[in-house]
Amino acid sequence: MAERGSDSVKTPPPGRVPGGQPAAPRNQAALRDPGTTSRAELLAALSLAIDLGLGQPMEHMLRATLLGLRMAELLGIGQDARGHIYYANLIAWIGCHADSHELADLFGDDIAFRADYYFIDAHGLPMLSLMLRHTGTALPLVQRTARRSQFAATAATAMRTLIRSHCTSAGQLANRVGLDADMPAILRHTFERWDGKGLPAGISGARIPLEMRIAQLADTAEVFLRTAGVTAAVGIATERRGTQFDPVLADLFCARAAELTDGLLELDPWPAALAAAPAEPLLSGAELDTVLAAMGDFADLKSPWTAGHSRQVAFLAAHAAAHRGCSAPEVLALRRAGWVHDLGRMGVSNGVWDKAGPLSSMDRERLQLYPFLSERIMGRVPGMRRVAELAGAHREWLDGSGYPRGLGASRLDPGQRILAAADAYQSALEPRPHRPALVPAAAAARLRAEVGAGRLAGDAVESVLQAAGHKEARRRILPAALTAREAEVLRLLCRGMDNKAIAAELVIAPKTARNHVEHIYAKTGASNRVTATLFALDAGLWDRSSGP
Repeated sequence: MAERGSDSVKTPPPGRVPGGQPAAPRNQAALRDPGTTSRAELLAALSLAIDLGLGQPMEHMLRATLLGLRMAELLGIGQDARGHIYYANLIAWIGCHADSHELADLFGDDIAFRADYYFIDAHGLPMLSLMLRHTGTALPLVQRTARRSQFAATAATAMRTLIRSHCTSAGQLANRVGLDADMPAILRHTFERWDGKGLPAGISGARIPLEMRIAQLADTAEVFLRTAGVTAAVGIATERRGTQFDPVLADLFCARAAELTDGLLELDPWPAALAAAPAEPLLSGAELDTVLAAMGDFADLKSPWTAGHSRQVAFLAAHAAAHRGCSAPEVLALRRAGWVHDLGRMGVSNGVWDKAGPLSSMDRERLQLYPFLSERIMGRVPGMRRVAELAGAHREWLDGSGYPRGLGASRLDPGQRILAAADAYQSALEPRPHRPALVPAAAAARLRAEVGAGRLAGDAVESVLQAAGHKEARRRILPAALTAREAEVLRLLCRGMDNKAIAAELVIAPKTARNHVEHIYAKTGASNRVTATLFALDAGLWDRSSGP
């Protein structure tokens, strides 16, 4: 690329900076096949998760992308390089999330550390001061002082290792999601600086690709613009001119800041960023699945306890849905939801995820928000609405004790119940900081106990366990001490049958059917068919789509 090796860039004459061009028909959801989406939409959604992990509000990276593209337009940069700027802004920080465990081990709250990082000129004493300020924050004073002294002696090596790992991870994601071969090389320079004092290699000046130089400035400028206004954004560009930032780019931003930032905070960045996306064919089928699976893998890498979790949940959920006779579109939606259901985890600090001891009330509040974040992230992507609905409910329980909304059985559909069971089973097989992994038999017993407690749906659990290779339970543990025959009668009651119809269906005497119904009412506290049906729904013993 010609731009990458340029020693300087020329500031164009004053003039209005056009906004994004109108979206082409390929970006209009109403004109596309419902089974398709674009790479840009998926990576824009991923950028929302990245924002949360940086301690920034959602759409920070989308605005930074628009700002970088406006600068590129003023500079007259070609379309290929603009595409690199576009994706560099969206995913440059993704590698940091793969190192969150190590970062939290060093600094406690990885998200708070990243949020503070924007407000320092990250080298030398300011960087060391930031690191020491975050080191050992949860420890008693004596231990905190010892930890800080120990860290000060190894800080440079520790950060160089983390940054090198970050850059490698970002490049691997670029490859996995099908970005062009130049992107990994560009992403390797995310933390390099114009003055050569960056990491991991200390590369300086125009040896840093122009696309990354623009992305670096746009990323930081957006934070200061949003939090303190145009004057502050110009001030930080001036302050770091020639150190962190390319001086010519900093001068361009300062000279044209009013135009470059015009309306940036007022517009809806999602449609604006997608309208400015590189022109590419829409994704469908295996190509689409490859990108979704990559997104899930990278979300799982936030903690070593969850590596590979999402791909296993996707497998279990899809096979369980097929076993239950769900439609092909629903099976596909469950597989895709399995891949991306944990994207929202990136918005919760590893100080919470990796804690071995009991969680505080604040920790629990943060943790219980993550499925909602997953739903919100995927809900922005056309064609992924059902995937978002499934992902957002994967921690909800039939008795209403789950999160984030405490929905309860009457508001959870069969697909959501299957995903909840798949996630619960796979989680039980994985170690956590506060407990060891369970062997498959113990995990299966745990899920069946949850059925007995009225939290998970029995049919969903048995389908997941069969997908995992377990034999079907000879005798299910049923809520309210119902027998298997009583559960069968209850399902027929839910279908509106009277005692005579139940007797005919089961080839039993009407008196026997009446006795079963009376026992069901006594055990469940129901007084009629309606209250018995509500009990069956809440206990996961019946849903209309599954029939008798």
